Parts: sequence; C-alpha cells; structure tokens
Amino acid sequence: MSTSAPSTYAALALIADDMREVDRVIAARLDSSVALVGEVAHYIIRAGGKRLRPALLLLMSGALGYTGAQRFNLAAVVEFIHTATLLHDDVVDASTLRRGRATANERFGNPASVLVGDFLYSRAFQMMVESGDMRVMRILADATNVIAEGEVQQLVNTHDAALTEAGYLEVIRSKTAKLFEASARLAAVLARSPSDVEERCATYGRALGTAFQVIDDALDYEGDVQVMGKNLGDDLREGKMTLPLIVAMQRGTAAQQAMLRRVIEAGSTDELDAVAAVVRDTDAMRATHAAAVAQAQEAVDALSALPANSYTSALLQLATSLLDRTS
Repeated sequence: MSTSAPSTYAALALIADDMREVDRVIAARLDSSVALVGEVAHYIIRAGGKRLRPALLLLMSGALGYTGAQRFNLAAVVEFIHTATLLHDDVVDASTLRRGRATANERFGNPASVLVGDFLYSRAFQMMVESGDMRVMRILADATNVIAEGEVQQLVNTHDAALTEAGYLEVIRSKTAKLFEASARLAAVLARSPSDVEERCATYGRALGTAFQVIDDALDYEGDVQVMGKNLGDDLREGKMTLPLIVAMQRGTAAQQAMLRRVIEAGSTDELDAVAAVVRDTDAMRATHAAAVAQAQEAVDALSALPANSYTSALLQLATSLLDRTS
C-alpha cells in the first residue's frame, strides 16, 4: 500500500473550512474565569498536530451527507477529550517534549496539567449534555471510560518484558483507537445511518486509530526527533513494551532477549542504540509495519459501505497516508 504525506494534507484540505469552525467552537468553549485554565489549555491545543479525531468526525459526516452544526460541537468535544488525555499522559509518563516543544507539565508543572485536563473533561461532558442526544452521550461516555481503563492497563503493563502482541493491541485499541472509533460512529449517529453502516464506520475508526498508534510506536526506534517532535526512546524510558520490542523479544537470541528484558525492566535509554540494533537485526520493524498495513487495509475495506463521494475518497487517502508518519 503506497503512502504519502501530501495525500494526508489533501484529505484534510477538504474540511479546512469546517475545521476553522471547530476552532471557533474550541476557542469559545475554553473560556474560564481562571486565567491559568485558558493559558494551559490554549498552550497544548495550539501546539499543532493534524487533529485527526475531529477531522475524522467531519470527514465521515461529509461522506454520509450530514451537514448540521452539531458536527462542529462534537468535533470540539472529541478534541477536548483527546487533549485532556494528553495532559494526563504526559504527567504520568514524565514527558518533556511533544510536537517539538515543551509539554504542558514541563512548562506549567504537573498540578496545573492534571487540573486543566480535568477541566477539559468536564467541559466536554457539559457540551455532550447540550447535544440533547442520549445516544451521543453514551458513545462519548463509554469511550472516555474505555480510554481511562486503557491508560490504567498500560500502567500495569509497564516494565513487563513478557507482554504479548495481543495484550499490546488490547491496550492501544482502548487507549488510542477507541476515540477514533467514537468519532466515526458519532458521524453515523448524527446522519441517522442504518446500524450496519454505523458499524462499518466504527470499524474504520478503530482500525485507523490502531494503525496510527502502531506506526507511532515504531517511530520511537526509527524516527527523527526534529521531525517527530518527541524524544526518541521515550517508550523505552517509560518501560513500555511496544510492538517492535515484542517482535524482537520473540525473534532474538537468548543474549538479545536477556538484554531487552534488562532494559525494559529498568526503564533506561542508556542502551537505546543496542536495542535499536536488535530491533533491526530481528526485522521487527518490518513486522510492525506489516501489522499497521493490515489495520489500514481493514479501514479501507470498511469504506465499501459508504457512498462514493469526495469525502469517502478523503477517508481512503487518510487510511493509506497514515503509514507515512515521518513527514
């Protein structure tokens, strides 16, 4: 499956005007009488990124023919939930760099990051209630709960060199893919799509989010810090067994396995080069990319249930272009 960064931007260009409307909603709903709330929230939201989750909701709405204003509000809700998870994640992981600049916890401190994350969660739930749609509220409430469970399970899994691929995928489908899935499903609910179409939309979002995270994890061992905007080796420092390491553990020699186990259990980047060498020697990166390709293909296959239009074509581009995350 060929991929290119321009196709990502082309897909997102289709909803550029819609995203500007979402930005207006975000700016309006970040209003708070406490200055620090707005300062921290604006800092992380303005940090950049493609805003794939709200973009997915908008693209899927377009594909299904829904043009109501509620899509802007729910896209903002999705972004608030995602941003809250980033604030909390960076505190838990003691991260210092995100999207090429200091994380909010590095800039403002852990207490401010945690509490502003709480503000964003609560503001998102206020906006959900305003939708007046119990189905919308259930989808977002359930997704938020699953994400929280995924975060806790990931914490439990840290420094566990015996983690399997199935255990790894279970975490990322909860922690990352669930909000992609919810974003796509919400568009189908807004469009009053039949249940089979709704499920295909949800499948697309879940597979897209899984591919996104698998590739992101691979970049911890082959990316460029200047390009990716994060510290290489962060996952290793945090003791996270991601797919490249899981495959390397399965395929490595006894000596290589012992080294990987020692490094994971210690949560140290002192031997990052040696770990990366084992990942290369075991061809773990090829296996990781193959797993991402399989997920992207599942997303593509799910699109067959959608009408043929420019938005569906953009969703196709988005699924294929995610496999080139270094640009």
